[in-house]
Amino acid sequence: MATQLAATSLAIFAAAPAGGGGLITMLPILLILPVMYFLMIRPQQKKQKQWQEMLSGIKSGDRITTSGGIRGTILSIKDDAVIIKVAPDGIKMEVAKSSIASVTTQEAG
Repeated sequence: MATQLAATSLAIFAAAPAGGGGLITMLPILLILPVMYFLMIRPQQKKQKQWQEMLSGIKSGDRITTSGGIRGTILSIKDDAVIIKVAPDGIKMEVAKSSIASVTTQEAG
């Protein structure tokens, strides 16, 4: 949708006569910028902030799922990595914190 609006605005701007119009031809472009911010940029920033808060709140015993689909329980936390235990064999793995997609605390489940 945003690309269609951008294309339409650019087409209007390109079709405008060279001598006049000024603000009228720039108006669609100026209106697209706030629309793009509220539809694309702001939601992504909000999601990134929630993910950072989730990572800062992890603790030993939390169950996690990585972005690769590995599920396990956190045993210990390092600066930029966590050690998890994966069922059923109890294999210990070290994964980067940035690969954690979701966290389920023991109290919740």
